[in-house]
This record gives sequence, structure tokens and C-alpha cells, in this order.
Amino acid sequence: MASASPAATSTQATSPSGLAVFKTIPYAFMLPEILCGAWVWILVAATSVSFPLLQGWVMYVSLSSCLISLLLLLSYLFGFHKNSENWKVLDSLYHGATAILYLSAAVLQANATIRSELGPNLPLYYQLNSAASFFAFITTLLYILHAFSIYYQ
Repeated sequence: MASASPAATSTQATSPSGLAVFKTIPYAFMLPEILCGAWVWILVAATSVSFPLLQGWVMYVSLSSCLISLLLLLSYLFGFHKNSENWKVLDSLYHGATAILYLSAAVLQANATIRSELGPNLPLYYQLNSAASFFAFITTLLYILHAFSIYYQ
């Protein structure tokens, strides 16, 4: 009878915990996601919010995903995931769904930016809206990269 060695049976990659989270690729995207998402929320909140229906969705997506990503990051830092495969599926689904929501928010913010250029707003609001659009698209890209990298890990 041949018995399998423990090294041969555990070929799955383990999720890091503690400060090692910041050194591995899929999880290293989490801090930039949180920071860029916070910038989107801050920049939109700094404008006069001329289009509340458009920019309200942007603020909701950016703030809620920032808070949920922060909770997810803290759970990885404290090791609550315990290297569960279900946790990786949850992480991939969350980041994939958030990428879709952020893409819709980025497009709506870009629309609000274009509309604010034509309106009687101050040039400062146009610059803030432009910066919020830029960071919204960057955050969308970060969420997409995280979702695919955790999926293919």
C-alpha cells in the first residue's frame, strides 16, 4: 500500500494572514481599493452634488464597498478565513460584483462630469468631478484585477 505524503496532498495555495496579506498579489490590491474608493467618495462629497441621482449612486457604491472591503481586509489580517476554499469563492464573487457596481458608478460619475462642464458650476467642481471619475475607473480596474487574480489563484 502506498500512502500519500502530506506534502503531496496539500498542493492548494493558502491564503495569508497577518501582515503577509500586503505581500501577496490578490490581497495586495485591497488597500489601494479602499484608498481609491475613499478618494472617490471624498471628491464627490466635496462637490455641490448637482446631480443627486447620479452622484448619489456613486457615493453609495464607493462608501459601502469601501467599508465592506475594509472589513474583508481586517478579516484577512486577523486570520478569520482559516484558509477555507469557500472564503476564496466569497472573495472572488464579492470583488466581481463590486467591479460591476463600480463600473456603473464610474460611468455615471463621468456623465455627471460631462454635464457639470456644460452647466453654470464653478471650474473647481468640474475638476473635482473629473478626479472622482478618474479614481472611480482606477478603483474599478483594481476590483477587476483582484477578482480575476483570486479566481485564477
